[in-house]
Amino acid sequence: MPGPVYVAADGRAYDRVPPFCKVSAVATPTPDSLINIEVWLPTQADWNGRFEGIGNGGYAGTIAVGAPAMVVGLRRLFAVATTDMGTAPSANNNGDLLVGHPQKWEDWGHRATHVMTTVSKQLIAAHYGRAPAFSYFNGCSTGGQQALMTAQRHPGDYDGILAGAPANNRTHVHTGLVWNFQAQKATLASTFNSDHARLITAAVARACAVKSGGLAQDTFLTDPRTCDWDPGELQCTSPLSTNCLSPEQVAAARTIYQGATNRATGRRIASASTRGAESDSLFGWQSQGRAEPQFGSLFKWVFGLAWQATTYDFDQHMAAVDSLLAPILNANNPDLGAFRARGGKLIAYHGTADPLIPVQDLINYYHRVAQAQPGSLKVGLDRTRQFFRLFVVPGMAHCAGGDGPNAFGNLFSGAVVAPEPPAADVSHDAMVALQNWVEGGSGPDALTATKYVNDQPAQGIQAQRPVCAYPQFPKYVAGDPTAAASFTCADNGNAASAVLNPAPAPEYLR
Repeated sequence: MPGPVYVAADGRAYDRVPPFCKVSAVATPTPDSLINIEVWLPTQADWNGRFEGIGNGGYAGTIAVGAPAMVVGLRRLFAVATTDMGTAPSANNNGDLLVGHPQKWEDWGHRATHVMTTVSKQLIAAHYGRAPAFSYFNGCSTGGQQALMTAQRHPGDYDGILAGAPANNRTHVHTGLVWNFQAQKATLASTFNSDHARLITAAVARACAVKSGGLAQDTFLTDPRTCDWDPGELQCTSPLSTNCLSPEQVAAARTIYQGATNRATGRRIASASTRGAESDSLFGWQSQGRAEPQFGSLFKWVFGLAWQATTYDFDQHMAAVDSLLAPILNANNPDLGAFRARGGKLIAYHGTADPLIPVQDLINYYHRVAQAQPGSLKVGLDRTRQFFRLFVVPGMAHCAGGDGPNAFGNLFSGAVVAPEPPAADVSHDAMVALQNWVEGGSGPDALTATKYVNDQPAQGIQAQRPVCAYPQFPKYVAGDPTAAASFTCADNGNAASAVLNPAPAPEYLR
């Protein structure tokens, strides 16, 4: 590929692309596997000696999902690779075509990522005559699940891993979306449109922006765990009222904030939707009450194409789903000892305004990793941060977007693509910070996140704010509220709170 323009498989064109060799490969680890892989190799003279594996999104199904992050990696002279995860011709948000193909479920769950990594390293060694000195993985959403699955099952594959908004608790996160769907289908008056969702998010911000640790003018929450706003405050006082919620919508919102629960046992199945995450234009509540739940195909893998979400039983049906799919799809193991022992470093991030995968789910996983260390939770958190750091991003939606500062090297490649940060350095770019940590530097305590005007870099910087290594959060000190220097990172004391950190029951963490 000669550059400087490259046209990806989906027709999108990218500029400033250096010359590279594109290798396409197909892996068939089982008779029903067909895993497409692309490896992009900079010229011999340009290669920086490093490899970056790029994650996919949703049900994958296409190589093109990884292209934006691959282009950035290539510009930085990494050898880069991605895979369609063996799910073609499924669509990114629809895996119905995989019904009856359990080997493809396993490819998507964990096998395709490891196969891609193994094949890529072999091709790199053959092309350059030497193996990469360092290997990194970068993914969000399904890519984040790929990241944590790799750290747990294949700890030797990567030296550094960047994991965003991981769908690692896969069967239960998807069940949470069925719960939200049923809440909106309880009556004909229970659903939300985009106006309702925005109304709720605005009310949440007014009630909790300061309480959550942010500023009064923030339209997002900093630490949403402190917010207990009740949707009854928006209930209409008469049939003619406007800018309010019907009693049925109030009930639906309360159910969604409760989170998926086994109604037979009362046991929590999944983390609840976070207050302040209702109105994202792509995955918000107005999208969760449509014809069927978002990303609901995996239930059809278990129950067939005739499956109806309105009849889902959170007791019997959840047990059936977990029995078949949890062993191959879920990456819930908190024991990262092998990854730590080989010197691996892991940075994870998650937005507080993510309506698809609640931020609490990743916080819970981080707590379980800390609790797997000897000593108290505080000691465990200190030990964990030696190899694994979590960044909770105030106001960011799913992997990107949202009202808060949301660009910090989180180059997710899917339905949403995060803009590049204003500088590719350890302060502004998570991947550069990870590389520095792996290759002999210190781990990042904070990253500077940037909010561009309309999320468009060409329109200039609107605001910047630090995102802090958990359990710290940004705290305003003094000065310009749009400047990162006006904030510091501080522990707000919420990490140890059982009330603010409700974990699913143990049977739903496998």
